[in-house]
Amino acid sequence: MGNLKKNLWTTLTIIWSILMVAQIVLAFFFKKDYLPVAEHIGWGFIFLSAIFGILPIFTFRIKGKVEKGKSYMHTTKVVTLGIYSILRHPQYMAGILINIGIILISQHLLIIVIGFLAIVLVYFDALRADQNLIAKFGKEYSDYVKKVPRLNFIAGIIRLLKRRNK
Repeated sequence: MGNLKKNLWTTLTIIWSILMVAQIVLAFFFKKDYLPVAEHIGWGFIFLSAIFGILPIFTFRIKGKVEKGKSYMHTTKVVTLGIYSILRHPQYMAGILINIGIILISQHLLIIVIGFLAIVLVYFDALRADQNLIAKFGKEYSDYVKKVPRLNFIAGIIRLLKRRNK
């Protein structure tokens, strides 16, 4: 049953990745200009996604005690500093923000549907990641889960400010 579950999650990850790429490619062909301001906001989401996508690479390398020669994803400790003091899964958040950005830029029904499906699958992948990290790090990660939101960076900033003011 373990391999079946792992294969299911891997398949879902592949599907949301394909949906995201399809959404980006199709946005070049299917674009509406109903709300020009939405397009500008969409580009803001894309920019923000780049920040959430890139910062974890450096944070894990510096703070995650990654063995030399290993990917930054192979941390040996729970990282709770930097971007990880705001949210637990910044790279999943980056994926969600890219999808929202493309939806706002294209403003086309097909892109909206594809983007929504991809966002839902990314969210479920983040849930799976939490399960795996609790299994890997135990109580330390469980305690971290109680302090830092999974994907809500606004709540994460508010919680971080409250923790600092205590």
